[in-house]
Amino acid sequence: MNTPRLNWTDISPKAYQAMASVGTATAPSSLGPALMELVKTRVSQLNGCAFCQDMHARDLRKLGETWQRINSLSTWRETGLYCQRERAALNWAETLTKLVEYHGSRDADFDALKGQFSDQEIVELCWTIAQINAWNRMAIGMQMPVIEKSME
Repeated sequence: MNTPRLNWTDISPKAYQAMASVGTATAPSSLGPALMELVKTRVSQLNGCAFCQDMHARDLRKLGETWQRINSLSTWRETGLYCQRERAALNWAETLTKLVEYHGSRDADFDALKGQFSDQEIVELCWTIAQINAWNRMAIGMQMPVIEKSME
């Protein structure tokens, strides 16, 4: 089992609180907690952040998400388990997370968002994606361990 490299939340509490405040600001979004957790889980999968992936999968279960949808999240394009709104959000999350792979236009991906979300929701989705990417980098960089415990 890994141990954290540094006690980063105590070493830099103001930066930690500032990061946490982004989540507080976006929490009441009309995106809804389940969609936001789906996005956070998918981004954490893409980034290979075991700590965040475990945490957000647990949060999805607490919100009543099914195991099938959680387990199929990495293959969301190949299943019919996600609605158009979720698919647009997951696609945008991948687009903003894999920036190096998207040197061309992102207009088609953005247009798919515009058909499903208000401008306010799009901005809140972008903040959610940016924040989870930053959390992933801190958790991976500081080697946050996944603690074995029951999911239910």
